Amino acid sequence: MAAPVHTDSYKDVVLFLATAGVVVPLFKRLKLSPILGFMLAGVALGPSGLGAFTGTVPWLAYLTVSRPGEIAEIAELGVVFLLFMIGLELSWERLRLMRRLVFGLGGAQVLTCLGLAAAAAYALGASWPAALVLGAALALSSTALVMPALVEQRRQHGEGGRAIFAVLLFQDLAVAPMLVTLSLASSGAATDVRHLLLAFAPSAVGLAALVAIGRLALRPLLKSVARAKSSELFMAACLLVVIGAGLISAISGLSMALGAFVAGLLLAETEFRHEVEVIIEPFKGLLLGLFFVSLGINLDLGVLARQPALVLGAAAGLIALKAVAVTGLARLFGLKTPAALETGLALAAGGEFAFVILNQALGAGVVPAGLGAAMLVAATLTMFVSPVLTALGARLGATHRPAASEAAAPPAPDGAARVLIVGFGRVGRLVAEMLDRHEIPWLAVERDMRLVDGARHDGRDVYFGDASRPELLHKLGLEQARALVCTMDAPEVAEAVTAAARGLRPDLTLVVRARDARHARRLYDLGATDAVPETVEASLQLSEATLVDIGVPMGLVIASIHEKRDEFRKALNRPEALGGRRKLRDAGKG
Repeated sequence: MAAPVHTDSYKDVVLFLATAGVVVPLFKRLKLSPILGFMLAGVALGPSGLGAFTGTVPWLAYLTVSRPGEIAEIAELGVVFLLFMIGLELSWERLRLMRRLVFGLGGAQVLTCLGLAAAAAYALGASWPAALVLGAALALSSTALVMPALVEQRRQHGEGGRAIFAVLLFQDLAVAPMLVTLSLASSGAATDVRHLLLAFAPSAVGLAALVAIGRLALRPLLKSVARAKSSELFMAACLLVVIGAGLISAISGLSMALGAFVAGLLLAETEFRHEVEVIIEPFKGLLLGLFFVSLGINLDLGVLARQPALVLGAAAGLIALKAVAVTGLARLFGLKTPAALETGLALAAGGEFAFVILNQALGAGVVPAGLGAAMLVAATLTMFVSPVLTALGARLGATHRPAASEAAAPPAPDGAARVLIVGFGRVGRLVAEMLDRHEIPWLAVERDMRLVDGARHDGRDVYFGDASRPELLHKLGLEQARALVCTMDAPEVAEAVTAAARGLRPDLTLVVRARDARHARRLYDLGATDAVPETVEASLQLSEATLVDIGVPMGLVIASIHEKRDEFRKALNRPEALGGRRKLRDAGKG
């Protein structure tokens, strides 16, 4: 007999999945950010939305989130996965190049906005301890809101985008010291240097341990799992890395997001980088959507109704104060005016860590309950307009294109102006050697960990992954690649790679290894520019060697071999082929 099903346990999950299915396509059709849609949906599904009417209309309880606290806990993983993905796209070298923006502009932003917000709160009647806590909480911005909006607008690598990310990264680093200082201040130990050092020691030790464990264990762990050739095990290992690194960071007093970011940095320069990105991306998208929904759920409209002037005034004042201050600081650090305005507007709203700091301060009695609740609602309201501010900043920033010589410019994508080689066995290695001989850059992907290991040991640019997935080809930079050469000997894999690559790039030069003439015809139908049958090429080479050995002049032999090869190609590459050589040539003429 089946166990009874507790529908409340599943109702919130079903509501979120239904919301995602409606919000994303609807808001994309309206050319609006889905982030805003998730937040508005959260308001509607929360206790301040439909939940307020369940007393008079009971059936609305089925459309209301029952456990907002549990949703919020899981939703925090969205920020963790986001920071992990950001770390994967960086490297220690790029982070070193950005140190002036991270520690210079980022530090200046936190200190300036903290001081200005604290001064404003004190002028309005708050005590100095409460004002400083409010200043610290409101000085921070939302990585979870700003970075996805920048990526959506393809602004993350621009001058303003790099400055925005640098400031957000410093803010994430500053959260732990803020929380430790608040804890010590509430216990009266903040003025004792020894207590301060002891309080910060676990964070420093935890961060050092995370880096050491990551450098020693991450690559061997993923190599071991990759050799098992199980996609499920590899996915489990990736999730273990993200959540495990976050937990180690949280235990040491840092944020889970910072630990995940460090793990991403450690994996950024390994052969697993692109495959891990493809696996984690769906989890990141769903969990971030849940995070935005939880923000809407936690918006207390009752506080807004009771204190509209205070809440709306604080929200408007915070946006104005931070936008002006950050824009001015960005100009002082050398950013052009459009990029400085983009940075100021993107960072003007409050952030998710404001809830962590203010809730801890409310629990310790440092901030009065009424004032703290009003500031939480004000910070939430600013986050609702954050996508609009980021979009406005992107429009202003788009008027300036950074010079190629600007410091800390990100390197070109992995596949930029390169030839992509799928499969790095004997055939793939030979293709790479010929490309090297002609000084043509290339990048390879291979799903056999043994071959990847050997190639990386020789200093080759080879990554682990399944190239039949369009997401991985996109991560490898197929959009900018000069050509793709598929050397895989498994016919079904070659066909899957051909179909995926042609679907992403109709104009791509696509050369594929075929088993025989029949297989070559299928590849031409799938869109191959050239399909090279093993049996045909072996026959031609045997014929060439035989004719030369029995005394036929070399020139005549080469000419006849080329003629026979062209006959095969004409026979294989039929006019009705869906993307073969003839169709591509005709399209080019048009």
